[in-house]
Amino acid sequence: MRSSKLSLLLAGLALLAAGPAAAKEDDDDNLLTKADLDPALVLPAPPSAGSPQAQAELAELRAIETARSDAELAAARHDGETKNASIFAAVLGPSFDLSKLPATRALFETVRETEKAAADRGKEEFHRPRPWIVDPALKTCSRGDEPLSSYPSGHTTMAFSMGAVLARLVPAKAPAIMARAADYGQSRIVCEQHFRSDVTAGEALGLLVADRLMAKPRFAQMFDAARAELTKAGLR
Repeated sequence: MRSSKLSLLLAGLALLAAGPAAAKEDDDDNLLTKADLDPALVLPAPPSAGSPQAQAELAELRAIETARSDAELAAARHDGETKNASIFAAVLGPSFDLSKLPATRALFETVRETEKAAADRGKEEFHRPRPWIVDPALKTCSRGDEPLSSYPSGHTTMAFSMGAVLARLVPAKAPAIMARAADYGQSRIVCEQHFRSDVTAGEALGLLVADRLMAKPRFAQMFDAARAELTKAGLR
């Protein structure tokens, strides 16, 4: 009996000792915590409801709805449904196939997880209504998103965080990569899923995510593995 109690006590002490380390390990799973990047500290508040800027942004969406072509709308819808680094395949060519580039895929899955957590923190902080909440008459691509999650644009955060990392991996194509990120962000305007300042905030947050990830040793190791893989594949 004494031996059994002693074993339980030792097991409990081991769990207590492992607690901080386990917590630290969990923090490391998401390479940027709120302490690393808090959107509330790096992004301005979105335009207040009814302000001149808010009215101008709504007017822009209405104008785009009138001017957008069927092809532009279809391309914007496709972008909205694509949430991984394959959005840059048109820039890098068919060899940029993530199913055949495991190290590169792992790198960008980490970027995706990290930037999404950062963007979600921003959405929870600012609670900006989506465009179709402000104007139900808008013909948006989808209304399946959380109504109070407009700022910052998560899709744009993804495009610019991934774009900024990819531009470092393939610097010869950096301008085209970043132009593609901008086009992807613009698709959120074409689809009327976001206001202009949502997209601008997503761009800024995405660039910050990339910059701060590059300072993390674990991410740097993944980056080096992806760079070697892309070099072997003839993509650098």
